[in-house]
Amino acid sequence: MQTYEEIYSQFRWPQKQHYNFARDVIDRWAEKFPSKRAMLWVDEAGNIAERSFSQISDASKRFANVLMQSGVKRGDVVIIILSRQIAWWEVKMACLRAGVVISPGTTQLSSKDIAYRIHAAKAVAVITDSANADKVDNIAKQCPSLNVKFLIDGSREGWLDYTDLTAKADTCFVNVNTHVDDEALLYFTSGTTGYPKMTVHCHGYPMGHETTARFWLDIVSDDLHWNISDTGWAKAAWSSYFGPWLIGSAVFVHHTPQFDAEETLEILQKHPITTMCGAPTIYRLLVQQDLSKFKPKTLRHCVAAGEPLNPEVIEVWKNATGLIIRDGYGQTETVILCGNFSTVPVRYGSMGKPAPGIDLNIVDNAGQPVGPNEEGHIAVRVSPVRPYGLFKEYKNDPKSTALCYKGDWYLTGDRAYKDEDGYFWFVSRTDDVILSAGYRIGPFEVESALLEHEAVVESAVVAKSHPVRGDIVKAFIVLAKGVEGTEALKSELQTYVKTVTAPYKYPREIEFIKTLPKTVSGKIHRIDLRARDKSNAKITE
Repeated sequence: MQTYEEIYSQFRWPQKQHYNFARDVIDRWAEKFPSKRAMLWVDEAGNIAERSFSQISDASKRFANVLMQSGVKRGDVVIIILSRQIAWWEVKMACLRAGVVISPGTTQLSSKDIAYRIHAAKAVAVITDSANADKVDNIAKQCPSLNVKFLIDGSREGWLDYTDLTAKADTCFVNVNTHVDDEALLYFTSGTTGYPKMTVHCHGYPMGHETTARFWLDIVSDDLHWNISDTGWAKAAWSSYFGPWLIGSAVFVHHTPQFDAEETLEILQKHPITTMCGAPTIYRLLVQQDLSKFKPKTLRHCVAAGEPLNPEVIEVWKNATGLIIRDGYGQTETVILCGNFSTVPVRYGSMGKPAPGIDLNIVDNAGQPVGPNEEGHIAVRVSPVRPYGLFKEYKNDPKSTALCYKGDWYLTGDRAYKDEDGYFWFVSRTDDVILSAGYRIGPFEVESALLEHEAVVESAVVAKSHPVRGDIVKAFIVLAKGVEGTEALKSELQTYVKTVTAPYKYPREIEFIKTLPKTVSGKIHRIDLRARDKSNAKITE
């Protein structure tokens, strides 16, 4: 087995002028292995369906023809608002095949959100289901660029019937020979400030997920991979789409309206899932269950991404399952940048080491690399060689795009440090660092300390303005079931944090809340907590 150092030094990105994932990957698998399973799908009612690569290929060719016949052209933007229906995979593949730009959106979007996205992207079509059609109809007249609407689960006035039209369409389709730099995906970032930005990925982007799949997800062609992710999040592209299918493995899909920790453990025992990916929040909820009864038969590899994973969660999961959750780091704007790969010994709480093909470093405000254990910006070298998987731009926002670069480096907007052995350690988002009485405090370390306490299920730490100290640390805490939020408990938690971190990092103010505000991708929305605290708005107690 090759070492991490050997893999990293020998890795080279493929050099291609043209690339189309539908043609070069899905059709290839369909031709070589027509019956090879691409998907195992189940829903909350227990219904089960399977799809082969040839079935996915044929369905996407049919809908590509439907798109063209409905007036959607190469380069047009189509907004897809679907949950984990099989159609989500078929529709995306059809758009890639036809050179149509995909803009995925979560089903949690409101009518106002949808209108904003249609206007910003100049989208010509929306594809959704009956549960979300009203949201679109409510704002359709306000969106002059919107010409066609597809409904995947029936008929409705003013909408085209996806199922009926696709069934009648031809499976012969001349694939568009897309250039690696042609636009393919348009993600609206969740962000921490302002309106969402449009993140553009090109047709070369899927090739960047070779490292995601091979080295982080650790997938081989016989695997069944489960990514517990909302379809509107870029993580679905990583682990529910491009990564597994590049390798020829099957994706497992659980179509359910909401996550349930107990049900998730049951599914892992019932189905032959071999690899799993989930947000840290998911693992935090899983370890709250009675894991003594959890005996997965086939699960061999677990990863987490979306925000830093707390060491104590990794330890509990390992003790119960024998498996180490391998944290990974990347963004909507990138593929995997850094991770605890299977060839790298895990250091709990670390982001791991740079992904093959990624020249990752810590730089100062001038774009100069800093020494070991010095905090700075997490940066990706983009010159002289720009890696695959890095976004093209923030569409129609050259100022924001330019701010991401300093010299030869793309700045991720996150801060970390690198130790003497090359492991990266996350500190915070650039705009989340707390400055208190001259100290720089990263929220993550305080949150991790709080999570070690048995009374705490979730925590979020923000800066609160203070007339003397500049800022103080304030913690919002979700308590375990049956635990009462008393002043005595606040004091106990403050004392506990002082004992497991530097004393100056303890939360001088604590507020107990029922739920934490989060972005559609599951990340804690600290700006909402800061804003509501600043305005003295009442938070649910």
